Amino acid sequence: MLTVISKDGTQIAYEKIGSGPAIIVVAAAAADHNDATPLAQQLAQSFTVYNYDRRGRGNSTDNSSTYTVDREIEDIEALIHVIGETPSLFGSSAGAVLALEAADKLDNRIAKLALYEPPFIINDGRAPVPADYIQNLNKLVHDGNRSDAVEYFMTAAIGVPAEFLDYMKADPSWGNMEGMAHTLAYDGLIMGDTQSGKPLPTDRWHVHVPTLVMTGENSEPFIQSAAKALVELLPHGEYRALPGQDHSAVMMAPDVLAGAITEFIQP
Repeated sequence: MLTVISKDGTQIAYEKIGSGPAIIVVAAAAADHNDATPLAQQLAQSFTVYNYDRRGRGNSTDNSSTYTVDREIEDIEALIHVIGETPSLFGSSAGAVLALEAADKLDNRIAKLALYEPPFIINDGRAPVPADYIQNLNKLVHDGNRSDAVEYFMTAAIGVPAEFLDYMKADPSWGNMEGMAHTLAYDGLIMGDTQSGKPLPTDRWHVHVPTLVMTGENSEPFIQSAAKALVELLPHGEYRALPGQDHSAVMMAPDVLAGAITEFIQP
């Protein structure tokens, strides 16, 4: 993998594949660049894809003693400097919210923004994330209970029923998520209070680039409601539901997702 040094000295590792206009792929919570590789390969048919490990994951380091969302935006900014042109951004789940935050701060350095299922909770469609979620995560990781931290993330943030956890733990991906357990609180900080069941703040994002907010047609109603609410806040936002898809589309239907992204960025 290639590397670039972010503002605070953190080494950000990334893969560069394909040719065409540049697009940066921002991974979801508990994921590194490997999880987005199938999508990156599909996008590489039309774009030069920069698929990176967010700080603290995979081959990227994390030099900050205290995490802030701004540090992750600086990581994206470092990639933009390497690219040398104005890229588009794609982010999924919590990575979609990070991409949104980056577009807010780097508005004139982003061409277009494509988001898949930002996991806002803006109504009573599902239980809100606990107010002490980040503190609980940090304590579990600090005490060495990484598997418990992933379990807490899955149940409290994702909403996975407890009876599914044993099946999930038997999959090798669980061990990978344990390795990234310390970064789960990072995504909690990115989400802020947008998973509290309250309407989205009207003054948090000032994004003026064309933005596509996508959901899966089969995803839960609260996800679809949140995506539509976000579009209403963006001056150049549009909403699209992908037929037959759900929250797993990045890994399970990368061709479908890549097709929608390509159609939006290169109409």
